[in-house]
Amino acid sequence: MGKRRRVAERRKTGPAVVGGMIAVVVGGAGLGVYALYGGGAAADDGSRAASASHREPVKTGPLSATEVRTTAARFLTAWQQGKVTQAAAATDDSGAATALLTGYTKDAHVKDVTLTTGTRTGAKVPFSVKGTVSYKGVSKPLAYKSALTVVRRKSDGKPLVEWHASVVHPDLKDGDKLVTGASGTPPVKALDRDGGELTTAAYPSLGTVLDGLREKFGKVAGGKAGVELRVVRGTASTKAKLSDKTLLELSKGTPGTVKTTLDPALQVAAEREVSKQARASVVVMRPSTGEILAVANTNHGWNTAFQGSLAPGSTMKIVTSTMLFEKGLVTPAASHPCPKKYKLAGWTFHNDDNSEIKHGTFKMSFGASCNNAFINFAPKLSNSDLTKEAQEVYGLGLDNWAIGVPSFDGSVPVQSGAQMGASLIGQGGVRMNPLNMASVAATVQTGVFHQPYLVSPSVDHRTLAKAARTMSSKTQAELKEVMQYTAAYGTAAKAMSGLGPDYGAKTGSAEVDGQKKPNGWFTAYRGDLAAAGVVQAGGHGGDTAGPIVAALLKTGG
Repeated sequence: MGKRRRVAERRKTGPAVVGGMIAVVVGGAGLGVYALYGGGAAADDGSRAASASHREPVKTGPLSATEVRTTAARFLTAWQQGKVTQAAAATDDSGAATALLTGYTKDAHVKDVTLTTGTRTGAKVPFSVKGTVSYKGVSKPLAYKSALTVVRRKSDGKPLVEWHASVVHPDLKDGDKLVTGASGTPPVKALDRDGGELTTAAYPSLGTVLDGLREKFGKVAGGKAGVELRVVRGTASTKAKLSDKTLLELSKGTPGTVKTTLDPALQVAAEREVSKQARASVVVMRPSTGEILAVANTNHGWNTAFQGSLAPGSTMKIVTSTMLFEKGLVTPAASHPCPKKYKLAGWTFHNDDNSEIKHGTFKMSFGASCNNAFINFAPKLSNSDLTKEAQEVYGLGLDNWAIGVPSFDGSVPVQSGAQMGASLIGQGGVRMNPLNMASVAATVQTGVFHQPYLVSPSVDHRTLAKAARTMSSKTQAELKEVMQYTAAYGTAAKAMSGLGPDYGAKTGSAEVDGQKKPNGWFTAYRGDLAAAGVVQAGGHGGDTAGPIVAALLKTGG
């Protein structure tokens, strides 16, 4: 049992019987091949295990290349051989690893697994997976890429695979599992507003949307379930509003039909525009009805446009201004300075580039996005004023939107002191996404909140959210005055050039800890269209998200 020897690296497949022992090959760059006797893997330096009577000092510091290679090989070899206990023991969470690796065979019905490693980068080892999914006489090949990271356990210095469900499959989050069987939810055929089929081949951004449509409408759309390998979400993923995801169809079901409000021309344009930026998201909607006409994200794996939770920066000044106008604290033409610095509750707030407007109007400060013209109203406000305004007029932060797929409805928590001041300019604890901010612009354009929706509520008889009250016609006129000024002469003028006169816009830049450049925001309306976008870590909104939004308003106009 104690014998070990190195086997020359020749084969790239396995397992095979060699001289009365099992040699399991984990092929690829850097890991080598290990002959196993009784499940033990030989270290590539030929060293033998220390005797039980001699305790080695706890090893610390960075992992060596040998430690990474041997740990990865130990885990991958055991997994490939179906030795779940041994594979799990090579991780830092053997319980979670045992459960998921056991389910890989018993629940996901994956067999004949071959794991091939790629080139190691530090402690990270990429690998490819090939296998066969077999269920009730139906089989299909499965292939995908994944990666693992080796870490050192603090208690004894032992190198282990850092366990996350994504090691088994990159689409898994911790707590999720893989299951093969008759899908609980029949497939759906999603259509655009003109009756054309929506597919990820034509619209790459819609993968998460299509998953959400199936989860929501599959059982009411008239389809029949097929057999598939899918990700079944756990508690944490469900709370994050992630939908189950189909990875492989073994036999096709009969899809039901779900018609959406998406406009094919605008969707094509949205996909094109976000592809010009590394991390962009955008939503286009119709203010008069709430219909969502387009949604796109550069990152196709997460729907930031609907589910993102980001500080909206100065685009939040639209909501803040609504509150100030309603309270009679200021008017667009009122003289209102914007000082270079403003102190509030021990914090000193600065404007962008330390700018100031000494003798200007509130409209000028709105158009220039001058922060302290808003923060210096804080002493006249109660801590809950902005929260109430967002909820009661714009329908934000109540977690009751029902758009047809998972969404985040914004958050404007009650804050005090400097944090309350920061929330007035869309920082602090305020969180939004492009869907929320497109709805804000749409509400200004019509004067009434219409909850955005992707699928008509008549399909499943759901109730759309309503705002507790509407803004006055006077307040709406004041908001449109400052937003039109911004589109014509302010920070949004370059992007919105040539789109007037029935238009309005607001730019935003939100600082994020650890990010060199701020997130750039832009929201605007033009006629019966409203749109909002964000480019994460892109810089000022007028230069980054602005061209995306303006191009879509022009396309739809």
